[in-house]
Amino acid sequence: MNTMKKIFLIFTLIALPLFATVGHAACCSVDKKLPNFIFILADDQGWSSTSVGMDDSVLDSKSDFFETPSLDRMAKEGMRFTHAYAPAAICSPTRRSIMFGKTPARLGDETFAANYHPRNTQLQLTIPLLLKLVDPAYKTAHYGKWDLRAEIFPEDLGFDESDGDTRNAHGNLMGDSEDKWDALFITNDPKRSSSITARGINFMERQVVKGTPFYLQLSHYAPHVDIQTKQRTFDKYSAKPKGEKHNNPGWAGMLEDMDYTIGQIFDKVEALGIAENTYIIFMADNGSVEFLPPVSSKQKLLHPDTFDKPMRNSPLRGGKWTLYEGGIRVPFIVKGPGVPSGQSSHVPVGGWDLLPTIAELAGYLNPLPTDLDGGSFAGILTSTGNGRVERAHDFLIFHRYHDGYPHSAIIQGDYKVIRFWKSGTVELYNLATDLGERTNLILSQPDKAKELDGKLLAYLSAVNPTLVKKLSAY
Repeated sequence: MNTMKKIFLIFTLIALPLFATVGHAACCSVDKKLPNFIFILADDQGWSSTSVGMDDSVLDSKSDFFETPSLDRMAKEGMRFTHAYAPAAICSPTRRSIMFGKTPARLGDETFAANYHPRNTQLQLTIPLLLKLVDPAYKTAHYGKWDLRAEIFPEDLGFDESDGDTRNAHGNLMGDSEDKWDALFITNDPKRSSSITARGINFMERQVVKGTPFYLQLSHYAPHVDIQTKQRTFDKYSAKPKGEKHNNPGWAGMLEDMDYTIGQIFDKVEALGIAENTYIIFMADNGSVEFLPPVSSKQKLLHPDTFDKPMRNSPLRGGKWTLYEGGIRVPFIVKGPGVPSGQSSHVPVGGWDLLPTIAELAGYLNPLPTDLDGGSFAGILTSTGNGRVERAHDFLIFHRYHDGYPHSAIIQGDYKVIRFWKSGTVELYNLATDLGERTNLILSQPDKAKELDGKLLAYLSAVNPTLVKKLSAY
């Protein structure tokens, strides 16, 4: 028996007698089944990259070129979140955050691999481990891009099945070179979206036959470079009039190819007769790149007016790699039992909220770890989209680990502060009136900026003092 299995066995033997009975009783009466969960994670899909749009009050929150009929269908059958945030502006910190329910600032970067590896004596709670505490019958699977960059496999964190420690290269057809922004590949399985989905469908079918509840995570390699699409979809978008912010037919085809497989999941859930107790969650791991090809690191933080064309996340500013809204605000839709159709919620939610939310929906009644940053939005899902997410802090925190331009951000209410550590500059925006973050209010509202900046520094100092020491040395 390997080390991970020994640790998990010890954890299970200790925890299950204490927790599983209560959790199971909470949701599993004679007439109510344990819920299934399907979490679909897209890679580099911007907030304004769907044809349905994430906010009906913002006309250009939808794409002017891309088509996503399955996500449009999901929005009609479920709830859209207009203020949903990826935990980070790049993939790996986001994926870690979702699994553990903690911000990337708390999880660390260089220290993450050691601090959160299962070989440690204290096993950290993850989504699949939590569900097994609710009921050990839960089966869990992860297919697609894993990419924690920590030599930690899905099975190490409680998954029963997976594709292994997969990264970008596993979905690519070429090496990681500068040509990736221009090269186009015509293939029958773009970014392996069909293969990932087929494995997910097979997993679902097996669990339904066995009568076991499940958690399935499908982490797509799309729509991330390199650019891959089917001939049919490429031809479709090559003939379609180009949009102002979206105009690459290869990228459009790649996105629609992935979207098609999402529809296959919806159809299979219906065909298996499990829609009445299956939650389906869709989000992206960060925003789209700001341009194709992207600008240099020195240009990523420039004001939108600097450029002669709109950014690909417009009306949001910036994109992947930055903590402006274009880098972290992402499409987020949930459908499932009790979720009203065609509803929108303006309550801010983040990827770290998924663990507590799934815990509540699954019937887990015991206290969650005190060092979680997320809170449950389950109550919002079963209302008209209103309510409050109860977290340890009433603000959202972000940090970009990058020696070239390290920066942190805090969002509380309508206001957002971004601190750039090397220059020492602080920017303040009112997102309610300035979604595109075009007007820095630091001079007109210095007290507000100081208040939020103080909360940001206090949080970072409390959860990761080593990080603050390093940042303060710039």
